[in-house]
Amino acid sequence: MEVTRRDFVKLLAVAGGVGLSDPRRALAAMTPERLLDFESYGNVTLLHMTDSHATLLPVYFREPDTLLGIGAEEIGKPPFLTSQAFLDHYGVRRGSAEAYAMTHLDFAELGKRFGRMGGYAHIATLVKKVRAERPGKTLLLDGGDTLQGSATSLWTNAEDMVQAINQLGVEVLCPHWEFTFGINRVKEIFGDKDKSGSFTGTFVAQNVMDTSWGPPGEPVFKPYTIRELGGARIGILGQAFPYTPISHPHRFVPDLSFGIRDEQAQVWVDELRKEQKVDAVVLLSHNGVAVDLKMAQRVRGIDVILGGHTHDGIPQPIKVGNTLVINSGCHGKFLSRIDLDVRKGRVAGFRFKLIPVLSDYIPADPGMAALIEKVRAPYVQRLGEKLAVSDTLLYRRGNFNGTFDEVILDALMRHYDAQVAFSPGFRWGISLLPGQDITLEDVYTHTALTYPNTWAREMTGTEIKTIMEDVADNLFNRDPYYRQGGDMVRVGGVTYTIDPLGKMGGRIRDLRIGGKLMEADKRYKAAGWASMAEVDGPPVFDLVAAHLRNVKRVRLDTTSRVKVQGA
Repeated sequence: MEVTRRDFVKLLAVAGGVGLSDPRRALAAMTPERLLDFESYGNVTLLHMTDSHATLLPVYFREPDTLLGIGAEEIGKPPFLTSQAFLDHYGVRRGSAEAYAMTHLDFAELGKRFGRMGGYAHIATLVKKVRAERPGKTLLLDGGDTLQGSATSLWTNAEDMVQAINQLGVEVLCPHWEFTFGINRVKEIFGDKDKSGSFTGTFVAQNVMDTSWGPPGEPVFKPYTIRELGGARIGILGQAFPYTPISHPHRFVPDLSFGIRDEQAQVWVDELRKEQKVDAVVLLSHNGVAVDLKMAQRVRGIDVILGGHTHDGIPQPIKVGNTLVINSGCHGKFLSRIDLDVRKGRVAGFRFKLIPVLSDYIPADPGMAALIEKVRAPYVQRLGEKLAVSDTLLYRRGNFNGTFDEVILDALMRHYDAQVAFSPGFRWGISLLPGQDITLEDVYTHTALTYPNTWAREMTGTEIKTIMEDVADNLFNRDPYYRQGGDMVRVGGVTYTIDPLGKMGGRIRDLRIGGKLMEADKRYKAAGWASMAEVDGPPVFDLVAAHLRNVKRVRLDTTSRVKVQGA
């Protein structure tokens, strides 16, 4: 089924020609009804989405209230902007649809006004419209973290998402959380450098090597693909998340080596330009935005970086030399469109828009809606179980506290009678407005891992602080190449002060457990989940669901237990 003529007329009627030569003016002028305003430009259109985390349906997702830059990033420029500073920089009016989509300000109030965002059926409508407008000139790219993040993706071994991305017509994809389904499943879906899988597009990852026979290893996947668009040859180089064997259990990717490999990336870029005679080079990246910015400085000849991993929605490309760096948010909230004027081996100009996918204002594509209904049908009743009601705005994203993580921490501490609990600083996980029912499906959007088991053991105060310092260094290391993404580990039962600008091992102080100063040699009972080791405690989603059934209403003290200094 296709979007109806009536739907297309409605969409086309609002495409009234706001030029994006002045992004600040364009953003300030936007209203929900003018979401699709875009004056076509040049001969190539790239559509980019990333980090959907298996979010098939529209959802609420609150952007971070705290996003700290370190070192050269301290100057308060994109991408390390939040709140009013973000609005001021981009000329966005507070209370507008764009302010709702792009910041945490007034989120509960604006969520009720503007509704949920994303959803593959609504994204499909946008993609079809652009393809119809720009036949032979449009390419849809997916930055990964696509297969993981929902109950249905977990229960179907990602088959629901494979069907969705195939129907959407994703043409090029690079990976990260995809590997948590195991390398064998990844190859079933995406193939390798020699053969295809069930994915109908092309899977690219230049930095994944098989080291079974020792370093440096052999490439596992195709490093790049070349597409003809609008009379131009476009080379797309893939960059998988560099730290996959560290950020997830190594058993999922045995004998595989990742890494940034910017020197090898330079070799491929040179090959694309000199031997393959491409007119433009695009890096489809899952590095994270800070790593993308550094890589843009180090690898010559990349015209556009379409990035993901850190979930940053950036309304305007960041220019590094001649490279445009773009990141497109997460959970299907945004679809990036960049039109390029490509001629004689170079990009002569561009026009860009980060399109907020406000699903109340964009009709659902009937074909995609039917597919989603079909793949979800066996699970709908189970997913819809109402566990509790929240009186508190629940969210995860932010450098420090996340209120849904507080729910997980409370569940861990109560189940294990623990003094301390750890919850990873994942950046995926939807938001719930005050008064909203918490369903079993909502729990899975925060916990749907292939390694979900919980654990409990005694730890010394020194061990607890060491874990926290290690995560803080990963988050706030001055060199982006030493960061692995994510936010600060959430710690239940604990308050502390952190200096992000401090030295490794010395960022955290005044660490208190149960209100008392931590004692280095004292042993505390700790609990957690998402362990790198194999543990056998009950899965976290079962534990959290049981906790919510018991408490029935969630009322949280939202006072931060983290004091930030020096930033």
